[in-house]
Amino acid sequence: MTTLNETHDATLTSWVAGANNDATGFPVQNLPYAVFRRRGSQEAFRPGVAIGDRIVDLAALAKAGVFEGQAAQALAACQGDSLNALMALGRSHWSALRLALSRALRTGSALQATIEPLLVAQAEAEFTTPARIGDYTDFYISVHHATNVGKQFRPDNPLLPNYKWVPIGYHGRASSVGVNQAFPRPLGQTRPAAEGGVPQFGPCQRLDYELELGIFVGTGNAQGDRVTLDQADEHVFGMCILNDWSARDIQAWEYQPLGPFLAKNFASTISPWVVTFEALEPFRIPFIRGEGEPQPLPYLSSETNRAQGAYDVQMEVLITTEASRAAQQAPAHLSTSNFRDAYWNVAQLIAHHTVNGCNLQPGDLIGTGTLSGANPGELGSLLELTQGGKSPITLPWGEQRTFLQDGDQIIIRAQCHKPGYPRIAFGESSGTVLPAR
Repeated sequence: MTTLNETHDATLTSWVAGANNDATGFPVQNLPYAVFRRRGSQEAFRPGVAIGDRIVDLAALAKAGVFEGQAAQALAACQGDSLNALMALGRSHWSALRLALSRALRTGSALQATIEPLLVAQAEAEFTTPARIGDYTDFYISVHHATNVGKQFRPDNPLLPNYKWVPIGYHGRASSVGVNQAFPRPLGQTRPAAEGGVPQFGPCQRLDYELELGIFVGTGNAQGDRVTLDQADEHVFGMCILNDWSARDIQAWEYQPLGPFLAKNFASTISPWVVTFEALEPFRIPFIRGEGEPQPLPYLSSETNRAQGAYDVQMEVLITTEASRAAQQAPAHLSTSNFRDAYWNVAQLIAHHTVNGCNLQPGDLIGTGTLSGANPGELGSLLELTQGGKSPITLPWGEQRTFLQDGDQIIIRAQCHKPGYPRIAFGESSGTVLPAR
């Protein structure tokens, strides 16, 4: 596992003034990556790193030739239209580039005059998916979410027998993953109105969001090779916010016997920023199963993983509607959650995904599944918040919701914060529902 180093020094400041404002969430201790260009331009998309309210154009910085060694090699990999080449290099290169960028952006850096002209305002940028995602796997790692959903269908036995032994997941659709998405309401088959009748067909009526985090794979593994639990961190580049939209009525009709399909593959919205695992190092916490819970099988358990396998990442979901935006109302808070409450952690997902010899590749995306907490205000979907549509939510401007309507926008934010350390933000994932076509 990575250890703390000089890039994590809480006292560091940047010559980019906005980086020293805790409200931005992008201090010099963060340095998340995205792929961007100036909004409305015909420029090529290229990698950048956030510092305050600005973006360092890494493709332009590479041409300046200011770094050496592994940092220079890593920077040279940031000249395409995705982060895949950087992801493929591995942890030593990622760490070398992070250190070089940290030193270059700190207060008093001799490279200020070189880098300052290469900054682009985030407000003037547009973003694309940060990696070419070859494969996308979504897991189901919140025991609170699984229990809440299970109770709606199996009140006496909400969790299936395998849940506490094996990380449950399914293979999703990589082509429909995007940033800042606006997507049409999906159509599909739904359950017949009467038992034994003909299925209905039309626009989804129970459209939902799912509060998740996404994990970007860095270096892959050869087919047939397993990534052990304590090797897993070496294969993870970073994390983003993920909203895996769900058509609950389509899902209810199709998910047996093979699981989600059309209910999930129409859109999955991620944040443009990928926060590196190294930036999250100060927020590692022990990963401990509760008393009386079954302990993971040996390939999913180690002393190191128990000591620091979880991450303290706070998350929040907000909503706007056509009516609220027209009235210039602030987004309404729906719920909060925290990644630390998940039943399985990142290293366990990587180890389990590869235990059968499955080969991960740079840029693959792994979703956590809906992250709900134990308390009523910590529910990560409308399916839970409205008890399956039985208890509508009243929004501050008077509208009610059981599931999402056309024009609704879901915003998810995430951050890490602790006393004495700058706030580390993930930016936000924003998606809007359009009418069905």
